[in-house]
Amino acid sequence: MYPARTAGGLGGPKYQRHQPEKTLLYQIVAQHYPVFKETLEAQGRSLPNYVQREFEEFLTCGRLEHGFLRVGCEECKHERLVAFSCKRRGFCPSCGARRMAESAALLVDDIFPEVPIRQWVLSLPFQLRFLLARYPELMGKVLGIVYRTLSTYQIKQAGFTKSTAQAGAVTLIQRFGSALNLNVHFHMLFLDGIYAEDDYGQQRFHRVKAPTLQELNALVHTLSHRVARCLEKCGLLERDAENTWLTLEQAEDDVLTQLHGHSVTYRIATGLQQGRKVFTLQTLPAREDQPTTSSRVANHAGFSLHAGVIAEVHQRDKLERLCRYVSRPTVSEQRLALTSHGQVRYELKTPYRNGTTHVIFQPLDFIAKLAALVPKPRVNLTRFHGVFAPNSKHRGRITPAKRGKKTTKVQAGSADWLDKSPEERHRAMTWMQRLKRVFNIDIETCERCGGKVKVIASIEDPAVIAHILKYLKQKEALQAGIQPHELPLERPPQAGLFDPSQSRL
Repeated sequence: MYPARTAGGLGGPKYQRHQPEKTLLYQIVAQHYPVFKETLEAQGRSLPNYVQREFEEFLTCGRLEHGFLRVGCEECKHERLVAFSCKRRGFCPSCGARRMAESAALLVDDIFPEVPIRQWVLSLPFQLRFLLARYPELMGKVLGIVYRTLSTYQIKQAGFTKSTAQAGAVTLIQRFGSALNLNVHFHMLFLDGIYAEDDYGQQRFHRVKAPTLQELNALVHTLSHRVARCLEKCGLLERDAENTWLTLEQAEDDVLTQLHGHSVTYRIATGLQQGRKVFTLQTLPAREDQPTTSSRVANHAGFSLHAGVIAEVHQRDKLERLCRYVSRPTVSEQRLALTSHGQVRYELKTPYRNGTTHVIFQPLDFIAKLAALVPKPRVNLTRFHGVFAPNSKHRGRITPAKRGKKTTKVQAGSADWLDKSPEERHRAMTWMQRLKRVFNIDIETCERCGGKVKVIASIEDPAVIAHILKYLKQKEALQAGIQPHELPLERPPQAGLFDPSQSRL
């Protein structure tokens, strides 16, 4: 859960509890997900259990009614309540923002050494996006092909062989596109060079030149051929001299497969318009089709390989921003709005060439798009390769954290290592530390007196929760000059959420 930022208090911005029930995304899901679920049940169909849990737990995320922590200052005894998070990986913006901050801090502080890092982005054809979403176990095979191809290229460019040099990369798998479409693609943060052992047994970094357009074209051709050959061996792809098609069993015609197919191809998944292209809004003039002049992107057979973003050694701030970008949440609430007719309007991150700036969804189709973006359980969306792999004997010698399969005695006994307690050596960033790093909000310090803040209790009993919230509501009413008997009757958050006259155009 991420907070709102407000001015004032000690040390700049102070913490203000995020209220998800007031956000448009929460209101849309709260009102239309039950209708979407009932519509499927009327047809004798249902979403998988893990997708249903994603929606149900999202509606409890950040809500005090479902439990919270009491956090108080040791000096002035000032208290605040911190609601529990759902910790889901699908479309929850607050949990996604927290995970983004933690992932970026981990990569910059503990994983990437102080060497140049280049981003390689591989986009895939529609058919392959669908296959990887439907069969996530294929992700490792395809990603293995991609890493071996790119790392071999780097090692050869540096003048070494695979037996004498090692490359390294961290892949963050994104499953969404700018239009909330299902778009499985890879953001690979590669060392812009390789490590090789010198005459003294030390790992030395050798930088390689940036790839040329000709080299990128050769790489993307190689990738498309090797991936297609792998899928043929798996029995999921058939090719002849002119055509390529998928070979899927007819029995796999379930709800999620249909949602995946419509989402990948930018089509409407529910309602009378099912199967048609998603409605778009064009607010900019179309640009003339011109061949790309970029020397860092290549395209072939639906594959697109881009390698134009690099963070130099001294650009650690840029590297952290890049890590946050590639691990960002699925849905941007700032780009979400309602039309005057109650339709969901989502702004594209970058306008299309034809001038399209927004996509328009019916509310139930918007729910279907969210369902298609939920990853299956136990599918790791962050992968470590080469020297960064958990079983690599070089990881403990290269990474700043000095944790790996075989950490040397000198590294384990270094001054930096001894200065940390055993808990600090293995503990991830706390929730309070994440707030301070990303939002410049120091919640570990009381904004009233500057004292130290600590957790007092975890409140999970529904009766206790109701009693505390009732007391706080009465207290706020008295402070506002409202007598308790004048308080309005409580109603569930799902009621009366939408008023088209109050929506943004």
